[in-house]
Amino acid sequence: MKITFQHRQDLVHDPQRPADVFKTFPRFFNVKGLVNQDFLLLFGAETASKLLEKWDTSFKPKVIKETKHLTQSTDLCRLLKAAEKLTENDENDWDSDMASLLLLVHLLPPTAGRKRRTKISPSEAVDKMVHFHKSCCSIDEHLQEREGKQPSILAVGRTQSRIDTFYIAVDKQDIPCQATSSLSAFDELFKSHYVLNLSYDESLVHFYSFVQITIFNIDVTLTKESPCVRELRAKILNDSNV
Repeated sequence: MKITFQHRQDLVHDPQRPADVFKTFPRFFNVKGLVNQDFLLLFGAETASKLLEKWDTSFKPKVIKETKHLTQSTDLCRLLKAAEKLTENDENDWDSDMASLLLLVHLLPPTAGRKRRTKISPSEAVDKMVHFHKSCCSIDEHLQEREGKQPSILAVGRTQSRIDTFYIAVDKQDIPCQATSSLSAFDELFKSHYVLNLSYDESLVHFYSFVQITIFNIDVTLTKESPCVRELRAKILNDSNV
């Protein structure tokens, strides 16, 4: 797979043949870690490790702190408690890392875009980033019901707080994650956009742009920042711990 890396990149960047990458390289569906490997070949080890190295110590506490300044909806309160590990083992809550990532979606909510004239809520945008799937239910059925080609996390387990397996759901197919934690699964999800040359979901453009520029430091000068991303980025980077 390392030897054929450049051929894969040529396929995903060919506007006539982007879907051919899965037909040519079906190993994506039965070998874990290929997304991580290709991202590493694209950007190198230092960039590839940034999220996993820095989220817990540098970004997560600041995201929690900034979220407390928002109007506290029911969904937001639940996520805050889960992120700070204040819930009493509620089976319907995400773990601390996933909850803190979803807080970032609330800090950078979606706006109306070219394809969608009406603005959707942060909670609706969250559903486009991660979906919990009960392990006793059919994954194929869920994949066929998905709309759009942008990737998302499919977290499979008995309860939301106890996930057994993570997948990247993309174009009605599921790529098994190498990850065994929610933070690592999101790391793979973000990287899949570059490995497969996929655009960000319109509802999550601000969220992903912040992760791209502020955490991974990818194409910082080439990416147009929205005012909300620029403002939050300034607050986060002014923290001496980052």
